[in-house]
Amino acid sequence: MLFQERLIARLASLFGLLSLLLASIGLYGLLAYEVTNGTREIGIRVALGAPLAEVLRGVVRHGVVLTAIGAAMGIAGSLAVTRLLGSMLFGVKPSDPVTLIGVSCLLLTVALAACYFPARRATRVDPLVALRHEQ
Repeated sequence: MLFQERLIARLASLFGLLSLLLASIGLYGLLAYEVTNGTREIGIRVALGAPLAEVLRGVVRHGVVLTAIGAAMGIAGSLAVTRLLGSMLFGVKPSDPVTLIGVSCLLLTVALAACYFPARRATRVDPLVALRHEQ
């Protein structure tokens, strides 16, 4: 009797997870691209004697701030939209804090990785090579 409802619920869950995966990949790609474009700036800072830890911290902080702003806007938007869809949700409140916090933490973790690994790679580049890097 409930086959169609369960199928729709499973498909909606699958599409939700797929969209979360695509958002994570997009966020990683965008932040990694931004850090790669900043290789010249990182090279200048390293050539002037900035500690590598400070450079890494600055790059990661920039990415985390951008992600936190995006997550706050996303949470506000989801709270506004889920009130309209509340009748379609079964067993979950429209403003489920566990879901909102869980997804935000996942995206923040992806953002940390997306900033840290390219920034670490950029700090290992010879400053002369980084200064010659074309944008």
